[in-house]
Parts: sequence; structure tokens; C-alpha cells
Amino acid sequence: MKFKSIAAAAISVFGAAIFLDSLRYKFTDHPKTQVIFGALDGWAGSLGLPGLFAHTGLFSQYVIGSAELVASTLLIVGLLPRLQRVNALGALIAFAVMAGAVSFHLFTPLGIDPNHDGGGLFAAAATLLAGSIVLIGLRLPDILGLLGDLRRVFVADAPVSQKYKSYDASGDLDQRRHLLPRPNPIKHLIHGKDSHHETR
Repeated sequence: MKFKSIAAAAISVFGAAIFLDSLRYKFTDHPKTQVIFGALDGWAGSLGLPGLFAHTGLFSQYVIGSAELVASTLLIVGLLPRLQRVNALGALIAFAVMAGAVSFHLFTPLGIDPNHDGGGLFAAAATLLAGSIVLIGLRLPDILGLLGDLRRVFVADAPVSQKYKSYDASGDLDQRRHLLPRPNPIKHLIHGKDSHHETR
């Protein structure tokens, strides 16, 4: 357990550092960023999607940079006690961003060394992609719990717990359901399944 905690913390700090360092290029429209997103936008234009990676495009450097900022924040904040689900969410965002980055390096004219610096950017993206996969594995119980709680919050016809089903075998469940205390699923999204026990 201690090893998993250390590994999760190390991956989270490394990922956040990579993301935060990249923001000084994306948010200032650095020439290296112009080369990368210019190449991607040219490729998208050849597919009939001009402007997709431009400054106001759906996948502009500012949109991607904002996603990286959110991911780095969640990765760091999620290291606090009882906020592992926040860390897990950061890992998922990091995976999505880095999976896209690695794919664009490998399968578009961008290539693995667009800035002619030895491919350092691609190496960092590939390393962080691998790290995010490991972190997702470490946080898998939290991710599954988060998905379950999201389902209870947003799916109106989610199955009723067995204790509510057994409360009234005569079928008068809807009239009596309000008499039973129910856990707050919103609180569970952040703190996990045991948080309601601590507030009683």
C-alpha cells in the first residue's frame, strides 16, 4: 500500500510538472507552439477541417493548455488525504490529452521531432502517457466508484438499493421511500463511499 501511494504521488507530481511547464509555450504563443499547431492545422485542413487547431479552433493550443492546467491541478490536489478520486479524474484527463498528443506525433505529418530538438517533446508525451496509464491502474477502484456515483446522480432510473426494495414488499415503495435516509451522492463524488459515515 505504501509503495502504491508513493508511486501515485511520483507520477502525479511528474505529470503536473510536465503540464505546467508546457503552459509557458502554449499560453504565450511561443514560436515552437506555432510550428506544432500550424502543422496540425495544415493537416486538418487537408482533411476538410480547416481551423481545427487554429487559435480559435476546437483543439487550439489554448484549449489543450487549459485541459493540461485542469489535469495538473487535479493531480496535485488529489494527493491530499481523502481526495483520491480527484487525483483519479486528473489521471483520466492526462491520459486523454497525452493519448491525443502521441497519436498526432505518430500518425500525422507533425512527426516525433517537429522542433528539431531530438524529439524531447515526444519523449515527454510518451512517458507521461505511460505514467497516466499506471496511475489509472492504481486509482481504478476510485474511478469505478466515481462512475457509480455519477450514474446515481445523473441517471434518473438508476436501480434502487436493495434496502429500499425490501422496505415495503406490498409495492408502496414510492410513498415510503422518503422516510429512509439516503447518502448524498454528490459528496461521494469527491470523498468516496465512506464519507457519509463520518458525518453522522
